[in-house]
Amino acid sequence: MKSQIKRSFKFSVSIAVITFVLAAIFSVISSSVLSGLVWILGLFIVLLIVLMGVFFDMLGTASAAADEPPFHAMAAEKVFGAKQAIAIVRNAERVASFCNDVIGDISGIISGTASAIVVLQLANGFGYSEGSSVHLFISVILTSLVAALTVGGKAMGKYFAIHSSTNIIFFAGKIVAFIEEKFKIKVLPSEKKK
Repeated sequence: MKSQIKRSFKFSVSIAVITFVLAAIFSVISSSVLSGLVWILGLFIVLLIVLMGVFFDMLGTASAAADEPPFHAMAAEKVFGAKQAIAIVRNAERVASFCNDVIGDISGIISGTASAIVVLQLANGFGYSEGSSVHLFISVILTSLVAALTVGGKAMGKYFAIHSSTNIIFFAGKIVAFIEEKFKIKVLPSEKKK
């Protein structure tokens, strides 16, 4: 029991460090990219960030909802990506934590920051300064829209994750297998089931 708590603590610390680094990188990139774009392109990038958060949230939920047996049958037939799908299911706690918490939450924070930049560009484009009633109105509308798309998208994603977990994890397994084969890196450990 103590070794599991120790492993969990190490993983939590490493995931916190990874989150800090990724959040800083994505924040700098999104801010620098958005500051030089027209507001309509900025809005498109905000939408992409929201969709990325929704997709990874769905993937994390599917990893926790999926069962191993269908992938064992595929792995026995040497289907591409089946072994990696098993690794995803066996590491569901880590996959869900990374996808839902790290990528999902970073996407939420970055989409909020990106929305603020787009709102400022939009208000300035119409000749209104920061703090004006038009700026405030645009800010409320865009923030509410991003929140609605995020929450609604994640709710829909969870539905698909629970009802189509095998297909989603098999798709993710193929992507992981491609990355491992192409770049010769091990994405997930292939632990033995305890």
